[in-house]
Amino acid sequence: MTNSHIFSPLTLRHKTLRNRIVFGAHTTNMAEDGLPGDRHLGYYLERAIGGAAMIVVEPMPVHAAAVLTRGNFRHSSDAVIPHFARLTEACKAEGAVMIQQLYHVGAHGDWDNSWHANWSPSGGPSYHDNDGSRAMSEAEIEETIEAFVKAALRCQAAGFDGVEVWAAYHCLLDQFWTPFSNTRTDAWGGSLENRTRFSREILRRIRAACGEAFIVGLAVSDDPATGVFPTRDEMVEIVSLHDAEGLMDYVTIGAGSYVDFQKIIPSFQYPENLGADLAERLKQAGVRARVTAEANIRTPENANTVVGAGQADMVSIVRGQIADPHLVTKAAEGRSEDIRGCLSCNQQCWGRRGRDYYISCLINPSVGHEADWGGDRFTRAETAKSVLVVGGGPAGLEAARVAAERGHKVTLCEAGPELGGQFRLAGLQPRRAQITDLIAWYERQLAALGVTVRFNHYLDADEIADIGAECVVLATGSLPQESGFQKALPQVAELPGVQSGSVWSSEDVMGRAARLGPRVVLLDEGGHWKGIGTAWHLAEAGHEVTIVTPDAMIARDLGRSATDFPARQTLARLGVGFVTESALVGWSSSGARCRSLLTGEEREIAAESLVLATGNRADGALLEELRARGLHVVPIGDAAAPRLAAAAIYDGRQVGLSL
Repeated sequence: MTNSHIFSPLTLRHKTLRNRIVFGAHTTNMAEDGLPGDRHLGYYLERAIGGAAMIVVEPMPVHAAAVLTRGNFRHSSDAVIPHFARLTEACKAEGAVMIQQLYHVGAHGDWDNSWHANWSPSGGPSYHDNDGSRAMSEAEIEETIEAFVKAALRCQAAGFDGVEVWAAYHCLLDQFWTPFSNTRTDAWGGSLENRTRFSREILRRIRAACGEAFIVGLAVSDDPATGVFPTRDEMVEIVSLHDAEGLMDYVTIGAGSYVDFQKIIPSFQYPENLGADLAERLKQAGVRARVTAEANIRTPENANTVVGAGQADMVSIVRGQIADPHLVTKAAEGRSEDIRGCLSCNQQCWGRRGRDYYISCLINPSVGHEADWGGDRFTRAETAKSVLVVGGGPAGLEAARVAAERGHKVTLCEAGPELGGQFRLAGLQPRRAQITDLIAWYERQLAALGVTVRFNHYLDADEIADIGAECVVLATGSLPQESGFQKALPQVAELPGVQSGSVWSSEDVMGRAARLGPRVVLLDEGGHWKGIGTAWHLAEAGHEVTIVTPDAMIARDLGRSATDFPARQTLARLGVGFVTESALVGWSSSGARCRSLLTGEEREIAAESLVLATGNRADGALLEELRARGLHVVPIGDAAAPRLAAAAIYDGRQVGLSL
């Protein structure tokens, strides 16, 4: 059997897991007034239907001091019980073992959400903001331990099979473990025995309160590079100390910390299988608890390798099951080629969560909308129609796929020789080949669904009218602005000198149409991968690159996906120059004239070529012609309005569902 290691059952106390793949804990930010509602139910149920063996529902703060986000569930309240009971009953009926994570962030809480002072072992600083915390008294330590126990009892009453106690990323429990954040001299600090007393007492009391037929897990993380957190050897010692007392049934290994935040949700910029190293150390040390590896384990094949090599007993695939909730079932059926592979981009999962929205997914817009759209599955349309999709970028690909899934007869016409549009160009940037993998997935899906795909097939209004399709979907994309207009200088319609030559768009560069000199100025108004990835590509190709941006920092927009700092690190190592809070006021054969938006001071940047990574404009000519003829067409993606790929795929899904 393919992937046989991950599809062998596993006993976890009183439950038998149907396979070794876990859908691990992560904050979805879907709570409504602190309660799980229909959005939560649809989201988790789809992953249970999709085959996840164990689902660890996102963290429940155990105390007022533990609250971190607006989307946290209500702490210390029995009101959550019936709402969670509805969720656990539905998911358990589909064969999933249901766990809830319990957490307390200690020094890193957010009093603006909690309306409570932050507590910590020794009064350390928050790594979320500039607030501080207060060292806990013995009475407050006891109060917090009991809060964990009461939260576990609520989980049990709500039908959860167990709880996962969070001691990862430098939260309250591992703040106690770490000498950097625990300088106490009483029974809760000093020796390792004392520093682990808090967490061991929590686990011990949960077991006593909830009984033997209740799973207790422990979540930890691996962050040896910071220099202040426990080394891997020390983490083995800490976990082994808990394991020796039989305090937990499993331990989950993540990566990063609030100090090294980007590695918590590792993007494509990081190596895969980050959680496997410490997991393997624990297995080699003879830890009796089951070991789960997580952190950038993207595929069933990777998971199977980790389990098969004895590095872990289970593997948590979170973003992979966000991107494709039926990942497990498809892999079990030998259909790995049908899995919609995660891009590790973080744009709609962490990116939306970072903006205080409920999470979604760039490549799977059903995420967060399962309750409204019937999951990530399709029902056949009552009447099959002929559908013409004009344009093979991400919007057109998704529209064609979904329409065909619903039984319509679909033809997709692409003006160029291959599918993907500007999205394919993004996939040619360094380390972004997962995008071209996704386009190849679309090609396989369209072929299997019988979609007629015509390449090098530019259609004008007459040709579209002559085809006579019952539904016409226009996904013709957008075009780069060639004027050099900058939002920072709205009074200047065109960059002086932009017509003098050697000016290219990011699309020209990635499409290999640009003929660049050795020194390049890149004007980046978006702070996103369009400009940043192009600069990375150029620097790796040997060009001397200077990025000019009106933003206060390079890669500003990537901050929402926690990919900005690694991007700046990479660019800096490649020698890329950064000019922030500035605009261009002229271009000539000698280079760019740059003006500081802070002081108005101007300076020259010597360069032979200028690359514009600025806003695009919708390609609306064809739409206007068709509407003028009285034809009903639906513009989607950039043809409706230039946005990121997530919007294009969302539009494609919506129009496909509406036909």
